Amino acid sequence: MKQIVIVAHGSPSDPAPQEAALQDLAQRVGALCPDDTVRAATLACPGALETAFEGLADPLVYPFFMAEGWFTRRELPRRLAKAGLSARHMRPFGLDPHLPALIAQTCHDAAIQAGLEPESADLILVGHGSKVAHRSKDSTYAMAETLRGSLPFWRIRVALIEEPPFLANIAAQSLRGLCLPFFALRAGHVENDIPEALEEAAFNGPLLPAIGEHPQVPALIAAAIARE
Repeated sequence: MKQIVIVAHGSPSDPAPQEAALQDLAQRVGALCPDDTVRAATLACPGALETAFEGLADPLVYPFFMAEGWFTRRELPRRLAKAGLSARHMRPFGLDPHLPALIAQTCHDAAIQAGLEPESADLILVGHGSKVAHRSKDSTYAMAETLRGSLPFWRIRVALIEEPPFLANIAAQSLRGLCLPFFALRAGHVENDIPEALEEAAFNGPLLPAIGEHPQVPALIAAAIARE
């Protein structure tokens, strides 16, 4: 039996909704891993991390993050050490080797449903970016490059929220296409910043849910746990 704690960043200004969403995700993953213990915690919810680790021995942490960066390499280990906890870390969600196929199928299906011909449309992959952690954008660019080898979109373009190329500028250059948020949880960027940037750019293509909200994500995580 494996013990897994799914950890995400969460929202410091309003931690409850994302904490609840992550707990729901853990329940759905747990239903696919009946022999394992699956728990969850956001770093933003006070005491959640410590509660999730109670009674566990040699647990695995599944980072529900889009990149291997500051939070997974520094902040999460620091928080665990501060609480006197230790755990082995799995590969973050955004680097799962099966995620590109899920994104490719999702975007292709969405384009067809919207009446778009992928060969003449843009796919805008919008990531977080960072004003200070420059590696934050790397996984978004890497995913875009991978998708270019499997999707027939005219262009697959990267846009970011907190650093150039900004989403409003990229979207303004796209007459036809769709936008996929390369995010794990629904938070302020997904709920507010991305729709506002698309509205500013007069972008009228479909805005898809964040990829972390996809119904097949629990199965993807369960498969990753099974491979450990």
